[in-house]
Amino acid sequence: MAAAVEEHRQELTRLDSKIGDGDHGTNMHRGFQAALERLETDAPSTPSDVLKAVSMALISKVGGAAGPLYGTAFLRASSALSGKEEPDASDAVEAMEAALAGIKQRGKAEVGDKTMVDALEPAVEAARKEAGSSGDVGRVLRAAAEAAAQGAESTVPLAARRGRASYLGQRAAGHKDPGAASMHLLLDAAALALEA
Repeated sequence: MAAAVEEHRQELTRLDSKIGDGDHGTNMHRGFQAALERLETDAPSTPSDVLKAVSMALISKVGGAAGPLYGTAFLRASSALSGKEEPDASDAVEAMEAALAGIKQRGKAEVGDKTMVDALEPAVEAARKEAGSSGDVGRVLRAAAEAAAQGAESTVPLAARRGRASYLGQRAAGHKDPGAASMHLLLDAAALALEA
């Protein structure tokens, strides 16, 4: 995930410069670099502990709304995977569902508001379907990532109803939401990690 964020740092910043503060790529990069440092220092041994360490790094290092939102998502996913040494497909779905619930609770956003929820909610739906048919965690994450990509693209014509972009009203239309874009990047990175 850190590598994906680093690779797309400029793209995320460019997207955010159109409808936000123009710092989403920089913030996410700083947060995931801090996550890498924390993982090296703490050396967590379970998936739950890894997600918790990432959560703490993102909360402490990512500015704006993204830090608390992503921090909450990783923390909720961590709780969902507590006690799971080798998460299976249904565990992955539960973790994503928990992340989505956390983001929605904290950000009060719904699909159509032009936020990261527009990428994550269809991702969770696709993950549920895939888990029910294949039961393969890698395929679940790939289905989630593909749905997130479509969800991120779906934000382009929308006027924002949440966050800083909402101040622009209809002028936010025509631009992909940077939070939805970064959500897709993270899910794609998770899928790629299992495909490697």
